[in-house]
Amino acid sequence: MHNRGMEQRINFITLGVPDLEAARRFYVDGLGWEPTLEVEGEVVFIQVSPGQLLGLWWADKLEADAGAAGGAPPEEYRGAGMVLSHNVDSEEEVVRVLEEAVTAGGTILKPAERSPDFGGLHGHFADPAGFRWEVAHNPGWRVDADGRVHLGPVP
Repeated sequence: MHNRGMEQRINFITLGVPDLEAARRFYVDGLGWEPTLEVEGEVVFIQVSPGQLLGLWWADKLEADAGAAGGAPPEEYRGAGMVLSHNVDSEEEVVRVLEEAVTAGGTILKPAERSPDFGGLHGHFADPAGFRWEVAHNPGWRVDADGRVHLGPVP
């Protein structure tokens, strides 16, 4: 199978949670998973495999970031929100991958735009079944040869 644009990799799995502290207690305190990066009260990133992080983020912020009109999902879907993130090496690649997603039958949820949080370019699309993806170029993101993810300024 030939992959143009989206290699077979998932870098982030972000779970939209209604209670960040409860989610942190479950994954970090309960399961013993080690956070790679935490912004207290805002977001928790956990290294789950080489080149892959699990993100825990507030459901309403996840919805707003993906361009959802109504903010938080209905109460019956709290905790079920999720965005799969594909991180690329350049801003041009963000635009190209979003275009390929549309060509393949996806729908743009949020066109490519500068992120106020990390300074790179990102956009969101939904696949035909409605699963949401973020495509992003984060200038402060790097992956070592062994797959270990680093967030923050490149040394």
